[in-house]
Amino acid sequence: MHSAIESLQGQPFFVRRWGDPALPRLLLLHGFPEYGGAWAEIASHLSQHFHCIAPDQRGYGQSWAPEGVENYAASSLIGDMVALIGAEQGPVTVFGHDWGAAIAYGLAMFHPHLVDRLIIANGVHPVPFQRALASGGEQSAASQYIPWLRQPGVEAELSANGFEKLQALFATHMDMSWLSGARLQAYKAEWARPGRLQAMVNWYRASPLQVAKPGQPIAMPALPLARLTVPQPHLLLWGDGDTALLPETTLGLEEFAPQLTRITIAGCDHWLHHQKPKDLAEAILNWNP
Repeated sequence: MHSAIESLQGQPFFVRRWGDPALPRLLLLHGFPEYGGAWAEIASHLSQHFHCIAPDQRGYGQSWAPEGVENYAASSLIGDMVALIGAEQGPVTVFGHDWGAAIAYGLAMFHPHLVDRLIIANGVHPVPFQRALASGGEQSAASQYIPWLRQPGVEAELSANGFEKLQALFATHMDMSWLSGARLQAYKAEWARPGRLQAMVNWYRASPLQVAKPGQPIAMPALPLARLTVPQPHLLLWGDGDTALLPETTLGLEEFAPQLTRITIAGCDHWLHHQKPKDLAEAILNWNP
């Protein structure tokens, strides 16, 4: 692995790279509350076939973390990765998980010339996700952590007692045996960097997603449906035990992704890239759209 601070739009971003730079490029976009190092396991399986590029996204790890919720609007977060891909001189395959999937979808939809293929692991397209959040059903109930995270001062609660609540937040009913020992200490070191926890939560605060209360559906906000199509070949990898993102969050995805391939990874959950990295890598390498 090679890692370095790289300048994107004049700001410092920490980027990890695995594999020969001459290989096809694979941009790996992490979610909450991870960082670029979260991709180390899957990169070990893919770096013979791809030049894997894993940035700490804005507000995370060792990358730029400006103050102010307005700095975490989706357009700005996507713009960071537009700059990174632009520096690579040509389209790349983009692989996103969780919040990284939101940025990956944004790249594919709004900057299609920069993305040749789209891979998502337990992440969601904005339209099916907003539909599920607005329904007042099971996904609305599962996503009540979103309005909780948007509360002022929640960072102090998350960091108390060695980040006890932050760990509990993303461990609910899921297998977290992968996050222990030296790896857990590495995550805590990233979370403890000054201003990072606030910046990470600002991704939620800046998001326009509306979350209904259970049993109280809300009207769907207006969305630019015609602009939200994924024209590239699209692979969706899904851990079937995810309790944070339920299957309903991908209902109707084919409407927006006509070249969609779905693969279920059995026996894992939202953290499938840690639990079964070899299975994910094999699915990616065997995908021939």
